[in-house]
Amino acid sequence: MIIKLGAIGDVIRTTPLSRRLRDKYPDCQISWITHFPDVLDQRAADRVFRLDVAAQLYVQNTEFDMAINLDKELEAGALLQSVQARRKFGFILKQGAIYPVNAWAEHKYHTGLFDAVSRQNRKSYVQEIFEIIGEEFQGEEYLLPSLTQAVESEPDASRTFGDFPASMSESASDRNPERVTIGLNTGCGGRWPTRLWGDSNWLDLIAGLRANGRYHVCLLGGPDEDERNRNLAEQSGAVYPGIFPLRDFMRVMQTCDVVVTQVTMALHLAVGLRKRVVLLNNIFNKHEFELYGRGTILEPEPACECYYAGRCRVQRTCMHDIGVDRVLAA
Repeated sequence: MIIKLGAIGDVIRTTPLSRRLRDKYPDCQISWITHFPDVLDQRAADRVFRLDVAAQLYVQNTEFDMAINLDKELEAGALLQSVQARRKFGFILKQGAIYPVNAWAEHKYHTGLFDAVSRQNRKSYVQEIFEIIGEEFQGEEYLLPSLTQAVESEPDASRTFGDFPASMSESASDRNPERVTIGLNTGCGGRWPTRLWGDSNWLDLIAGLRANGRYHVCLLGGPDEDERNRNLAEQSGAVYPGIFPLRDFMRVMQTCDVVVTQVTMALHLAVGLRKRVVLLNNIFNKHEFELYGRGTILEPEPACECYYAGRCRVQRTCMHDIGVDRVLAA
């Protein structure tokens, strides 16, 4: 059993564990409890539960060979405490507080507690979670939901996108190899607005890309980015296909050759789809991101002073110091 509740991007980048577990234990059955069941399919887990009373009853009345909790939240630690398992890994609730189950989880535990330790970390998130179960990461890729399998909310797995130019509705392998589609994911979520690259930067980037006749530019985002993307499309001429359910959003991203993004769910989808990624990062340790050799990470110069901060501690956000010229050159 895997307990990884959130955030959604962290759930996605935990899926390499399923690859290792299935390779090591070919007949295993994996159960997963999460706040985001839609990002998991049967390749990642045989049974996926949203955290609710039914999931808790299942956990308390099932015996597992392994139980892994990768969250340091109290509810996740309490779940691991209550489960019957021969071996437990990760983080567990003891006397009202979260503790590492054993020494394998101590590194990840300490990087979450102390900024000074976190800043010195040189391991990716995926390396850390493999170490938690006593394994060595060997480049296992993400597991994303199948794009050919229809789901109830998305009944037509072959749908096309009417606002797209025809060349963007084709698979990457079928398009003219001399034309490159660049996806620009313009949002960053509400938790850390310090990650946001300004609209003026996106407009300048679009202009620079469109000046080269080889590039299609596609704006990406969810409901929070809809107004921004509509405005950017109107001002720049970039394509904005709109907002979609998860798997349709993945299908849109699948048409892209390169994705430029801040740290958000779309980053992990792009990595899972094995796209070339240009990541704009300021407040996080760049070493935590596993891009599998397919990406470039750009950061402000000088470095950001607001490590893991939701609000900028100086008057001007350092994301403005990631220049458009650097992104174009990447």
